[in-house]
Formats: sequence, C-alpha cells, structure tokens
Amino acid sequence: MNNTQTEFDLIIVGGGMVGSALACALTQDSLHEGNARYKHLNIAVIDGGDLQPAQATLSPHKFDPRVSALTLSSQRFLQRVGAWQLMQQRRVSPYREMRVWDGDGTGQIEFNADDLKQPVLGHIVENSVTQSALLSVLHQADNVTLIPGERVQSLLDNGERGPRLRMESGLELEAPLLVAADGANSQVRSSAGFAVREWDYLHHGIVTTVETSNSHQYTAWQSFRESGPLAFLPLPVSDDGRNFCSIVWSNVPEEAERLMALDDQAFASELQRAIESRLGDILSIDQRYCFPFRQRHAVDYVMPGIALVGDAAHTIHPLAGQGVNLGLMDAAALAGVILEAQSRGDDYSRFALLQKYQRQRKGANLTMMGAMEFFERLFHSQSLPLRLLRNSGLNLVDKAPLVKRELMARAMGVEGDIPELAR
Repeated sequence: MNNTQTEFDLIIVGGGMVGSALACALTQDSLHEGNARYKHLNIAVIDGGDLQPAQATLSPHKFDPRVSALTLSSQRFLQRVGAWQLMQQRRVSPYREMRVWDGDGTGQIEFNADDLKQPVLGHIVENSVTQSALLSVLHQADNVTLIPGERVQSLLDNGERGPRLRMESGLELEAPLLVAADGANSQVRSSAGFAVREWDYLHHGIVTTVETSNSHQYTAWQSFRESGPLAFLPLPVSDDGRNFCSIVWSNVPEEAERLMALDDQAFASELQRAIESRLGDILSIDQRYCFPFRQRHAVDYVMPGIALVGDAAHTIHPLAGQGVNLGLMDAAALAGVILEAQSRGDDYSRFALLQKYQRQRKGANLTMMGAMEFFERLFHSQSLPLRLLRNSGLNLVDKAPLVKRELMARAMGVEGDIPELAR
C-alpha cells in the first residue's frame, strides 16, 4: 500500500477472478456513460498475494493446471469490464462441441454450438490468464487501491462509515460496503457470522494437463463412471500441432490416493482406459494435483454493510465447470445493483439494495447447485433401475432437439436469469 488511506467507499477482500471482476466493473466509464449523477467509488482490493499481472511469456507446451470452462455470459461480462481482449491476446481455447456419455452404460448426448446458432459453446481458459487480464485492467484504474500481501485478522465493530477490518499487519480499514470475495474458507464470512450449510462429496479431484495423440477436435469430453466423472477439456493446439487437454478426474478418496501414487506411465494407462482411448494415446502428463470436493452455501449472501460473492457465498461440484461462472455472475449482479444505485444518487450500501442482489443470485445459484447434486447422485448410483433411467434419459434428450437446446442455452449462459452486465 503506497499511502496511508484507511477509509474507502468499497472494500473488496479477495483479488481473485471474482473480486477483481467486480472491481473492474466499477471502473469502466462505458458502463455509466452519459450519467452525470454517477460518481466513481474509491475502491480498495485486498489480497494475500502480490496482485501483479503475469509478465512471463506463455510456453506453448505448458499450462496452468487450474482452468475454467467460461460460458458465453461470462465472456460477455469479461468483455464489458475490459479483460476479455487481454485474455485473447494471451490464450483462450474455444470449444464448439460437448460429448457426454455413461462410461458404465450406453447413454450419450452431444451438444453443438450450431444448435444455438453460436460460434462456440464457450472457452476453456487457464485461471491465471483470466486473473492476469483482470489485474491489468485494475492497474490502469484511477479509483482502485490495490493492497497486496495483507490478510484479514478480524472484523471489528462498525466504525462511523461502516464495517471495519483489522488486518494481520495491524492495519485497519473502513468502508460503507465490504465485499467478501476471499474464497471457500472466507475469513470475512466467518468473522461476520454468516451461517453456512456444507457437506463433503466424499470425492477427490485429480487435475493435470495431458498431451494426446489425437486431436481433441475443440470438443469437451466427459465420461460418467462408477468411480466418478472424468472430463477432458481442450486447450490451445501448439504451433507444431500438439494437442493438450486439461483433465478433472473425480474419484473416491482411496482410489484418488492410489492413482496419485502411480508413476506417469501407469497413470497414463489408467487414464487412457478410463476415457476409452477416445483421444488416442496419452503421450505425456504434467504434474498432478489432488483436492477434496465440498459443497458450501451461505444461508444469506448479505447482511448490513457486507455482501458475499463467488466461493465465499457458494462452492459447487465441478461437474459442469460452473463454479467460476456462478461467481462471475454474482460479480455482474452486485456491480449492476451498485451502478444502478449510483446512477440514481442512491446509497449503494443500503441493505435493501444488497437484498436485491441476493434475490437475483441466490435462486439461480441454488438451482444450479441442485441440478449438479442430482446428476452427481444419479451417476454414482449403482441401482439397476437408476442406471437404466440415466442411460435411456441421456439418449432420449439427445433425440429431443428442443429440450436439448433449452438445457444447452441455460448452461452456456445464452438464456435464463442473466445479470444485465452479462447479457
């Protein structure tokens, strides 16, 4: 922190993708052009990291293990906040098709961008690319103070202007509105006393990058197996024609532990068998990472002077890659509420306005979480009637264009309850 300022109009704790996107949305003159009543908010973004955009040149054969399947609505929001163009300059990987099948049965379904009259279904993007672009936007903003290397110690009683934070360094900050974007284990959420419902999926996810001998065809591949879903997500093809995919493989903890203990060659053999060699041979495997899956949902997203966004409000099974998209839609909705209040000269931190944000997002998030929970339980069940149901159900939907189009349009962010800034 380069100054001694301790009072702000808005404090965002967490400079990850969701917190940074929210801050970016409140810096864009184009979003309130022509509105004489709008006043730029003085924003602080606090994070334990360095909050610096990446400067290194990307290697054509090396990828960030953490990626997101960004929907079209997330793309539109990132375009409006000035980040998408920078992401394209680094690298994004469009995918036009999605193929999903029951690895223990005969059911399958395919989605194609042509069915939505869209050029793509979405983009697979490394989280570091998205984050770097958002931070680059923030570094150009006059109304944003970036405070790196600081972690929240506690939330104090409200000061004269609103919530007051004490950092581990002893620094105290205050603002009428505090936004928690500090992840699944949010210190702000805990300190403020938000109630949370959570449960363990009893599954661990293995993530890594692999090279395949066959083209991924700019298609997202997902197999539902008895042990858990396995996804191959297409990454950019290198200039020398090599094909890479990011994988997310869900397994029960003991099976995940066994797979993590294998050497690369043995792991590649298991992985190739699990995906039924649909992309040919697994030629190489990058470093593997393993983490548990838990679902969390805050009972409320807001209380006076405080709002939760992204993983601080909800975490979801990565079954359909919707976690970051839900968080970005939170940011778009909250930014929209704040911008609308500012345009009217209203108090943007008023509890009734924060409740409007909660109404916009809580139902949509719960719907998606419920759908993912249903599919997770359906595909893990070994009950013969349910196995027959899921196989016949996938095949029936695949042959029902209108139903399939509706499912795809909502999952890709083309239709449904989409915040104004992401339309």
